[in-house]
Parts: sequence; structure tokens; C-alpha cells
Amino acid sequence: MTVQIALLSDIHANLHALDAVLADIAAQSGIAGRYHLGDLVGYHAYPNEVTARLGEAGVPGVAGNYDSTVAMHYKHCGCRSENPRQEELAHQSFAWTLATVTERTRAALAALPFRLDVRPLGGHVAGPTLILLHATPTSNLVYVTEDRSDDFLRKMAEQAGAKAGDVIAFGHTHKPWHRVVDEVLFVNTGSVGRPKDGDPRAGWTLITLGGAAPRAESRRVPYDVAAACAAIGAAGLPEEFAETLRTGRA
Repeated sequence: MTVQIALLSDIHANLHALDAVLADIAAQSGIAGRYHLGDLVGYHAYPNEVTARLGEAGVPGVAGNYDSTVAMHYKHCGCRSENPRQEELAHQSFAWTLATVTERTRAALAALPFRLDVRPLGGHVAGPTLILLHATPTSNLVYVTEDRSDDFLRKMAEQAGAKAGDVIAFGHTHKPWHRVVDEVLFVNTGSVGRPKDGDPRAGWTLITLGGAAPRAESRRVPYDVAAACAAIGAAGLPEEFAETLRTGRA
């Protein structure tokens, strides 16, 4: 018996991209569950709508750094900036998001767990565990990029209590990749609403469990980028946020 699970991460208030991904997942046959890996808000115009849409669709998930910092009204989003302009833009996004989210949205973000373990084949038999995180088992701020060493990933597996055949899934970097280390599958699910790998299409990941070994497939979905960019402008957010959507780059 095999089970397929859809994972989506880093939506970042991009309702156009989220709706396209949810429609694409619904069009697939045999998907048993859908989960998100956090960062529902930030950088785009629809933080309340995205949070509500996931709730209405019954898509559970974990808290990203943007979700927890907005929920706790922290001093910044915990985002990494590579230059002063990026830092300025991050602060603008965070201030706008804090001012825009409703108390209902803030409460929904605050209720998100840090980690979620899924046993798709049932807890009554031995089988793989799908460990859902935003970044690492100890922090939702650490960027787990593709160039991380096998030893770094082994440490993650140890911290998570993962065993051979398990899957550790995360996002945060907005760049999809996957790798097997010591029979544990590590999966970065990329980004629904703000890809940074040069492909502007919305991304999600299909996980297949129950075969000889777990498998991951990165999927891309076209959506109305022009409409999403127009919404950024209408909200008074910086033009650079729209340019990221057009190019698929930071």
C-alpha cells in the first residue's frame, strides 16, 4: 500500500498562487492528505484571506517564522537580509502585515504547532513518520539549503528522532530540493507564493510513502502573476515584492 501526501510551504499571503496550488492538488487522484509548512503571511496583500482559505480547506500545518513573529507581535520577522535594502524591505513588510492581520488571523497563527508528525500508514503498524517543520527541529529561523552537508542533515535527523525510512520536510528557503542521508529523506518543499529558484510558478511537493523507499516530487503550477503583482501595488507594498514574483528571484 502506498500513500501520497501533498506539502505546501511559504505561501506568504499570495492568494492567487495558493488557489492555483490547491486546485492542482485537487485535480490529482489518490492524494490522501494536504499539509502546510508555515509562513502563511508576509510580503503580499492577503494574509487574512490565505489563513482563512487554509482553514476552510482543512489544511493543517506548522508555524513558520513569519507566523510566530506576527502572532507574538515580535520586533521583526526573523528573516535573513543580505544587504541594507533587503533589511529595509523586510521591516516594511512586517510592519504592514502587523497592521493588516485581524485578531482572528493572529489567533489562528498563534495556534499553529512548531512541529507535526504524521503516520500516513497508521500508528498501529510499523511504518514511516512524516516529520513536518518549517526549518529545523530546534528553530524555524535556520535556512536548510541544498548545500548543507550530510553531517548537518544527520544532526537534524538526530534532533528530530528520525529513523531509516522516515521523511523530514521543511521549507523556509523558497528553493525546492531533496536528498537521502542514512535512509532518511530530507525534503525542502520550496514555496507556493514567493519562489526564489528562478521559476516564478507556484510550487508544492508530492510525497509518496509505503513503497520500498519514500519519494518526493517537486511540482510547479502556473498562476496569474500579473494579478498577484497588481494586488501588491494596490496594497501599497514595495514594487520589489512584485518583481520577486515576476522573476522567481529575491
